[in-house]
Amino acid sequence: MKLDSAQHWQLFGYDMRHLGRYWMAAWRDLLFSHDSPIRHRLDEVVTLRSAAGTRSYQAGKACSSVLESECTAVLVPDDLVLSKTISIPIQAESELSSLLDLEVRSSSPFAAQDTRWGWSVVTRSDATIEVVLAIVSASAVMTFLGREYDSHDTQAQEVWVELSDVMVVLQGFGEGLRERRYQKRLQHSAGLFAVIAILLLSMAAVSALYKTAELDRVERLSATTAAAARQASDFRGLLTVANETIGAANEVVANYPNPHIEIARLTALLDDDVYISSLSVDGRQMEMRGRALDAAKVLELLTNEPAYASVAAPGPTVRLSDGFEQFHLKILIDSEALP
Repeated sequence: MKLDSAQHWQLFGYDMRHLGRYWMAAWRDLLFSHDSPIRHRLDEVVTLRSAAGTRSYQAGKACSSVLESECTAVLVPDDLVLSKTISIPIQAESELSSLLDLEVRSSSPFAAQDTRWGWSVVTRSDATIEVVLAIVSASAVMTFLGREYDSHDTQAQEVWVELSDVMVVLQGFGEGLRERRYQKRLQHSAGLFAVIAILLLSMAAVSALYKTAELDRVERLSATTAAAARQASDFRGLLTVANETIGAANEVVANYPNPHIEIARLTALLDDDVYISSLSVDGRQMEMRGRALDAAKVLELLTNEPAYASVAAPGPTVRLSDGFEQFHLKILIDSEALP
């Protein structure tokens, strides 16, 4: 933590004056961002129409089969879209919408009232986030919809663009229906959670009252107990605490295995041209970032390792200027391989 020349406190590059804004941005990302785990569960299914046919999507991810949905979208061709990839420092994520709005105003060749735009996160690192920005002309899009789909209502369907292997929703069309349904599901889920929390608190309160009454009875009985009985009770309490401590220690050992074992395993598996920049082990979950001349070979080598139940690459491989490929892998350790 440091005090800059303007006497503003900063922590890890974040201005503490805006701590509330960062807090709200974190909740907004958790509930409404494109990669929110809650949105993946509660978002409405969208039927996407394109020149290749019809597919179903949920939270920007393709479904395995076509599902019925009242929310529809149309995929516009790339020749109607102006796209740009922007790298933004992670500290500025809370101001992402404002930054992108300024970028659109400075980059759009269309009139302000005719400009529609959307964005999506492509990759995210500890220092930056890569965002793909799409800008279109609303009149050109409506001309395309009228010609190809006989649709002349801007709110009749959503308009999507596929850029960098991700779906980008263009704002200002029919996405409001899906957003309203998602918010209703979110409110419904929050209501259910509140009811469950109240029930659990009520059960805890009843249990506490019962335990209080029982404790009073035990205290009245203990007043007449001999000194030897009180001593035995104290020993029994110490034994219970010892058993709980041993159980907690065993649980920690079972859930958090020794990371040195996995480091030694990776050292034996990987060649000398593979560099690991970061490695985190959380129970059976392991996340690894690094560089290699052939990232696909690293993925194949780790996939064939019997000690790993699954190996997945959550993001695309990035080729660097020095010939190396930067990779990001998530590994699930087989339970039988744990010590």
